[in-house]
Amino acid sequence: MEDKYKTTKEKIAEELQKYALDTLPEREEKGLDEKTQRLVRDEANEGLDAFFNVKIKNIHKIIKKQHALKIKLDKKQEWQKDTYQRFNIYFRIQHMMLFSSVIILIITGLPIKFPNSPISKFMMSIMGGISTQGILHRIGAVLLIGFYVFHTLYTIFNRDGRRDFVQLLPKPKDIKDIFQMIKYFFGFAKDKPKFDRFSYIEKFDYWAVYWGGIVMVGSGLIMWFHNIALSYFPKYVYDIAREAHSDEALLATLTIVIWHFYNVHFNPSRFPGSLVWWHGKLTKEQMIDEHPLEYERILKGKEGKND
Repeated sequence: MEDKYKTTKEKIAEELQKYALDTLPEREEKGLDEKTQRLVRDEANEGLDAFFNVKIKNIHKIIKKQHALKIKLDKKQEWQKDTYQRFNIYFRIQHMMLFSSVIILIITGLPIKFPNSPISKFMMSIMGGISTQGILHRIGAVLLIGFYVFHTLYTIFNRDGRRDFVQLLPKPKDIKDIFQMIKYFFGFAKDKPKFDRFSYIEKFDYWAVYWGGIVMVGSGLIMWFHNIALSYFPKYVYDIAREAHSDEALLATLTIVIWHFYNVHFNPSRFPGSLVWWHGKLTKEQMIDEHPLEYERILKGKEGKND
């Protein structure tokens, strides 16, 4: 009785479920009218078309993804083929330790130097007050001291560390390069100076950190352990350490933000930033442009090995 009231759509739905197993003669034997058979056939064909269209689209997407991945891998291999390892993993770890500690020290230290600034008050509220600020500042200090210990051991015991230290020593050529660069900027020289492994800019960065570290760590330890320090030194030594720590911190912050960030990240040739601190590599073009003397020495070394 219920079968009489089934709509054509319901009959089609039932038939579609068996379409893959039933043959056309079997359907005719079931007594379906011609119109229903035609609708079943059309609906089934549309369903199959939709099924295969989805499959084809999915396959097309997979092929496109594989093709894009291949292009990416090819570019990566091509990039690696024409890159030069400038800094090893130990050097890069030191740099990460340094900038991590400096960021912590700047964020936690400047609110103490400028306590009435709205930004300082806001930063203090985020940090949870002076007690938490002091703990965070000391954590940054310990990380900075750890960096200097690591760097000293690296310079003494690692061959690359000893090589870099010698290369970073100021030389008469650096003075010539400064004047050559000034003439180049003002259009009085056709070519930039040719730099070796480290330019005068990078040497300034290094020795600024070196000297700044001695001042910051030394004065910071005097303030941190003031009871011990005052048992050996007069009060004015503590006062000098406090002023030196404060002023050197501001000088270091300005040097990093204005000098270092521009030369390494905001320079038009490097914007929006350099990732050498992460992978330690330069491309062939970068080596030729920024360190041509080192590049020539590397090529000569390769030619000597091949000979």
